[in-house]
Amino acid sequence: MDPVIVVGAGPVGLALALALAHQGVPSVVLDETPGKDVPRPARTVVLHPDAGAMIERLGCATARDEGARWTGWRTLRRKQELHRISLGDGPQGAGRAPLHLPQHALTRGLRAAAAGQDLVQIVTDTKLDSIEQDASGITAHTRGSESTWWRGSYLVGCDGARSTVRKLLDIRFPGRTAVERHAIAALRTELPWPDEALLHRMPPWRGSGEEVTARPLPDGVWRIDWLLPPRGDLVTPDVLVAWVRDTLAGWCGETPPYDLIDTGVYTLHHRLARRWRTGRAFLAGDAAHLLGAIGTQGLQEGLRDAENLAWKLALAWHHGASRTLLDSYQAERRTAVAARLRAADQSLPILRGGGGLRTRLPGSTRGHETLLADGHLGRGPLGAPPGYTRSPLAPASSASETPTGTEPGTPVADVRVTAPDGTTARLSDRLGRGQLLVVLVAPGTGVWDRRHWLKAGLMPRLAAAVTALPVRAEVLVTEGYPGAAAHSVLLVRPDGHLVAAFTGVRPAELYACADAVRGGAPAAAEAPAPQDRTADIN
Repeated sequence: MDPVIVVGAGPVGLALALALAHQGVPSVVLDETPGKDVPRPARTVVLHPDAGAMIERLGCATARDEGARWTGWRTLRRKQELHRISLGDGPQGAGRAPLHLPQHALTRGLRAAAAGQDLVQIVTDTKLDSIEQDASGITAHTRGSESTWWRGSYLVGCDGARSTVRKLLDIRFPGRTAVERHAIAALRTELPWPDEALLHRMPPWRGSGEEVTARPLPDGVWRIDWLLPPRGDLVTPDVLVAWVRDTLAGWCGETPPYDLIDTGVYTLHHRLARRWRTGRAFLAGDAAHLLGAIGTQGLQEGLRDAENLAWKLALAWHHGASRTLLDSYQAERRTAVAARLRAADQSLPILRGGGGLRTRLPGSTRGHETLLADGHLGRGPLGAPPGYTRSPLAPASSASETPTGTEPGTPVADVRVTAPDGTTARLSDRLGRGQLLVVLVAPGTGVWDRRHWLKAGLMPRLAAAVTALPVRAEVLVTEGYPGAAAHSVLLVRPDGHLVAAFTGVRPAELYACADAVRGGAPAAAEAPAPQDRTADIN
């Protein structure tokens, strides 16, 4: 079978290639650049816990070595601290803290991980100029030092906001321009809140706008963002330096010593591609969507695209796929991103405007700050991991289902689990392997020798039921799961979303759910959609 062609070697394209490799699928990554990323310390990314865990599973060492996890989040308004959220140790702590690191470090780490994978081939200095589809695969033509044809099973455009793949597929990309503008600076200094991020609204000093954010990086480096008017004057170096000095003085009493490392101004747009799939070609990351206002993270959603698509392409590559399975990528991810964009667009007039709900809801200021914090920290409608409760892969309801603290279609809790070979890990560590997870809630198993509980109680029947499933699955045992009764059995997708939970071992129901997750029996061949055609860009 031909490899998957990934167009674009940014974080999303590299993460997709690595995720495919972890599931035994080869890929060719077409990189238009020479493969060397220019360091830009002021261009950083914030990964919420689910995306940070994915990056670490893919073997990206820079996530650990060059990233920072905040110990707290402070919200100030004028001279008053409204609240502080602890992100330290414990169930509400470090595991929920975002990961903050320079984007060039993330890309470098993903490149290094890909270089160690035999199933990932990166081709630099090559530009896509045409694609053709047929019933058995897809062909891409590139030009660079020489013209080359590439044959693939599927193709994924991860080639950014100006995506060539999107243009070749003739997919519209409507949306809003210049939703927000920010001036940014990366500098090394000491602030009164070491290792804590800060959102300061309406700071009392002059000239720095209505909102300033400070987020720590390792080695005493901070990224500071100043919210600018959507269309305003050019920010000169002198103006930016004055903002740096005034802001540091406002926080510290006087301007402390600082080393200005990097600066920039960036503009955020909100756009959403009309389609994310045409036959064997898909869009992911900035090629499919642009967002980022009021704390949301476009790259965060791009990595979620990669995780969602990787296991579906892996299942299709190894075993064939139904149209339902492949269509579910757009149905799930486009719907989730559209909801995120709607939430951001509905919040913007409230948070940035001078009227609206701000003038009609007494005491609503604290709610505004909480909404912004949610976007930055990965909570609420602006930041929480999406649920796919109306997915075309959702199984029919069953009388044997039992409620848990997790709604079907939403991400599972990251409990500690034990595998039949005796190894223990977090549930998140078992994701991304292209197989379903079947989790038995069995209090007390930790005090038993594994040789005994493997042959006792529900385990023999459960193991037999899992062996009979139409897709690969792994049995795991946990001492407890939030809201689940003893002897509950949870079925979890490869990307960590709950399919269903049952009271005891239900072989027929487990089989039906697993069949629903794969979208039913694979089709004999996946024919190209009617819109497919050869296209060229000169």
